[in-house]
Amino acid sequence: MDLIKVAEQAFANPDGKDFPTFKSGDTVTVAYRIKEGNKERVQQYRGVVIKIAGHGDSRRFTVRKMSDNVGVERIFPLNSPFIDSIVRNKVGKVRRAKLYYLRNLTGKKARIKEKRV
Repeated sequence: MDLIKVAEQAFANPDGKDFPTFKSGDTVTVAYRIKEGNKERVQQYRGVVIKIAGHGDSRRFTVRKMSDNVGVERIFPLNSPFIDSIVRNKVGKVRRAKLYYLRNLTGKKARIKEKRV
């Protein structure tokens, strides 16, 4: 068992990127590198974190945004080499760890109150 943990720590965080701590309900902007053919570009994906799953190096988080009145969710592995940066824009005031109920809400009901820091 300990050999597995030693191997995970050896390969953990190869780029040395330190992302800000965030939780469910926070609004984040993820700068994600996308390869299209032989070109590469950085896409900014801004939305609300509705779920953080996993533990250790295999953590992943789901970000939900509205695009032309259609909800779009995307799952990002936290240790992905394609993530350039993560910026926490707002701190949300929520009481749950998984915000699946946002999928059924539209308009102003789908807003999350901001925690004043």
